[in-house]
Amino acid sequence: MKLDGEVTTGLGKAAFFLSQDFYVNNFIKNCGFKPYPGTLNIIVPEEHLDKINEVKDSCENIIKPDEGFGAVKYIKAVLNDDVEGAIVFPAKTEHTENYLEFIAEKKLRDELNLEDGDIVSIEF
Repeated sequence: MKLDGEVTTGLGKAAFFLSQDFYVNNFIKNCGFKPYPGTLNIIVPEEHLDKINEVKDSCENIIKPDEGFGAVKYIKAVLNDDVEGAIVFPAKTEHTENYLEFIAEKKLRDELNLEDGDIVSIEF
């Protein structure tokens, strides 16, 4: 599936979670990269939500961390036909369902010179 979405500012909470060893080590092992401690938040059109929810519900890639932290489902993805990473679906989130959280090895806002409102493509 490939779709376009709009870059938006997140809640700033991903940095803490993506700094935890059990998350980092699992992403290194299963995705092949150490994630930058933060996510690129992308608002996707509501017309894609049914398909995204199907992908999320059927996703078997899951990190079940230590007590007190939520599980995270993830699926490998590519941003702008170039940047390999993953979409993460945290079990505990404050985002509405039309937000996708993309992780990669580098801080994508800096690497790709992205600002809120920019349109990116994501394929998974």
